[in-house]
Amino acid sequence: MNKNIVILISGSGSNMAAIVKASRKGHWPQRLGAQVVAVISNKADAAGLVFARDHQIATAVLNHKAFGSREAFDAALMVEIDRHEPALVVLAGFMRILTPGFVQHYEDRLINIHPSLLPAFTGLNTHQRAIDMGCKFAGATVHRVTAELDHGDILDQAVVPVLLGDTAQALAERVLTQEHVIYPRAVESLLTQMT
Repeated sequence: MNKNIVILISGSGSNMAAIVKASRKGHWPQRLGAQVVAVISNKADAAGLVFARDHQIATAVLNHKAFGSREAFDAALMVEIDRHEPALVVLAGFMRILTPGFVQHYEDRLINIHPSLLPAFTGLNTHQRAIDMGCKFAGATVHRVTAELDHGDILDQAVVPVLLGDTAQALAERVLTQEHVIYPRAVESLLTQMT
């Protein structure tokens, strides 16, 4: 069984790139029958699309602003994703809240990474909120996507200390380096469990 991976991005795609690099270094096609087959963005200028094209991965752009509703965009996005018969749909900095219908369509195949130690600090501005609350630790969480934002089963986490005098940007950069470790690891683990 081919385990096709489709990755959704909105920007630089650094987590997408980490997954692609890990898949090739770890020989996922040979060992797991898995590979990243497409990268889809809602923004034509997303830098991650260049990386994908440079690595001979199919790309597509669906501008969410061209659709009259969130439901219409998600319906078109599902058509584009389903062309690739995905075993796994990976959100990697895809800055759209997805409709319940979309989430249900990819139930148990849709995962995300969030820059906090969930269940703490769902939503945006996670690093500043952690600093403001006096947290000693922050981090990142890979989780299954459910209709409720930033909930769902936790698949992997990385803990990063909050340093004295930390800024949100400095903390974000340290967390991102750990995201690049745990996201490929979580994806590989899921693929290994698939029969």
